Amino acid sequence: MNESWMEIACDVPAELADVLSSFLTELSGNGVCVENLTVDAFSTSEIPDSPRMTVKAYLPDDVDPAPLMAELEAYLHQLSALQPTLYIPAPTLKAVSAEDWSSSWKVHFKPMRVGARLLIVPTWEEAAAQAGDLVIRIDPGMAFGTGGHETTRLCLEMLEKQIGSVGSAAPSLLDLGTGSGILAMAAALLGAGRILALDIDADAVEVARENLVINGLDKQVECGTIPLESLAESFDVILANILAEELVRLAPWLAARLNPGGALILSGILAEKEGLVRQGFARQPLQYAETAVAGEWVAMLYRNP
Repeated sequence: MNESWMEIACDVPAELADVLSSFLTELSGNGVCVENLTVDAFSTSEIPDSPRMTVKAYLPDDVDPAPLMAELEAYLHQLSALQPTLYIPAPTLKAVSAEDWSSSWKVHFKPMRVGARLLIVPTWEEAAAQAGDLVIRIDPGMAFGTGGHETTRLCLEMLEKQIGSVGSAAPSLLDLGTGSGILAMAAALLGAGRILALDIDADAVEVARENLVINGLDKQVECGTIPLESLAESFDVILANILAEELVRLAPWLAARLNPGGALILSGILAEKEGLVRQGFARQPLQYAETAVAGEWVAMLYRNP
């Protein structure tokens, strides 16, 4: 993975963000992003409306940017001619590093308490733990999951309540879409036995492994990128904090991998899509138990009778 890049940034009216994103994607040969200052956001629906947006594209530092910048400036000039009432300043170009992307938000991530006993502490912060606290030190890097987002908090709170209810002193657990590894680490501290943390993003898996080492839990949690559909093992508890549509697609495999008496915790679900998930799991041999709500998000609990 490149450690140094050049960032092209264009400040444009919001109505031009989509067309400019398409142009920059084709021009750069890489994905683009629209600037979003919301920390740990999970969905584009959480980005506040703004009259202007900054569209960014990235080039490897060994590429000559001059011809691409000239082509971009010509394109922006065409947009200005078509809509002269809209202000479109010249694009900017600067060198950035991968570390810049993964650290600029850290000022917003502070120690936080979740549930009855969990204390989430960034690796660069200090916090006074109280008696009985289960402390997780975490650097999420470029992976999702600090505990601050409603989807993660709902999972942590539901996990804390359910981990002792599945009839096993040290239940086996699958963390699907582990991201930073925060849920797997919480499970280990709460008393889970065998823990498997999976993510389709290999970079996220590396972040999770680093956080496990920081917390001395690397011997208790196995990480990997194997797809759920290829997994033969079954578990007493399954956590799946991913998008609602993907949860529905994976419903047959999630049900098949849950042991009798086990608990399935689903999160990453916008409240408006709870019905979609309920409908998607209605055909599975699972029993719906409850829904927890935080803001615009929900987490759902199913059991395998």
